[in-house]
Amino acid sequence: MPTIHLEIITPEKKAYAAEVDSVVVPGQEGEFGVLSMHEAFLTLAQPGELRVTRGGKTEHLAIGRGFVEVTGQMVRVLTDMALEESEIDENKVEQALERAKKALAEKPEGAEAEALAATIQKSVALLNLKRRKR
Repeated sequence: MPTIHLEIITPEKKAYAAEVDSVVVPGQEGEFGVLSMHEAFLTLAQPGELRVTRGGKTEHLAIGRGFVEVTGQMVRVLTDMALEESEIDENKVEQALERAKKALAEKPEGAEAEALAATIQKSVALLNLKRRKR
């Protein structure tokens, strides 16, 4: 099977780079899959589980909001977060989720409300990935 190059880049590091068989990304209108020779496009990524198939095995990462660039030979994900299951501290994520929910219940406005909503989305994505094997 032809492969496609996948790069996942966060502000801190290049979180992932490899030749893969396919990648499934959480997008604004649901998940979308990309194979080699896919039509080029640019779209938004949403917090959720990104799945990579490589050599018959599937890897899972939690990603945050960002951008996805697709060409026939490459998928580049620029995101504010990318973590593998082993990197997730479930207790810390649960605490962050509870703090964000409490703060959002106080009905903040504007950028503060958006930041809290983003924290909740990312926390849910992290917990879903951490708990998926249970």
